[in-house]
Amino acid sequence: MGLIEWNSSIQTGIRRIDEQHKVLVDLVNALHTAIKEGQGQQVLGNTLKQVAEYGEFHFHEEEQLMKQCRYPDLERHRKEHRELAVQVAEVINQFHNGGVLQPISVLQFLVNWLTNHMKVEDAQYVPYLKNNGIV
Repeated sequence: MGLIEWNSSIQTGIRRIDEQHKVLVDLVNALHTAIKEGQGQQVLGNTLKQVAEYGEFHFHEEEQLMKQCRYPDLERHRKEHRELAVQVAEVINQFHNGGVLQPISVLQFLVNWLTNHMKVEDAQYVPYLKNNGIV
């Protein structure tokens, strides 16, 4: 079992979003596994790159669905996405510029960010999208 277990507490019920969230959960869980196997430092850069790239794709997809349904809080959610993308970019820059990053600290950041985003931020738009026929 991974560090983040896929269950109803993080599931949105919107198939497209849940599939994308599962990819992000898998990336975080893979980093956790690598850390447990003593390979955290070796996979850290690639994991960060994948999280950043897939995160941008996912954010765009979410925002398009919200725009399509005229979600009234789109701009606030979009701002949250941008702030998260900046935070990940800063961690990546630290990594590439020789900064000392502890894989466990990066893992904690990713777990906190991802679970909070799914349970709190995304949970706010889910009812609105479902009421507008997005499932």
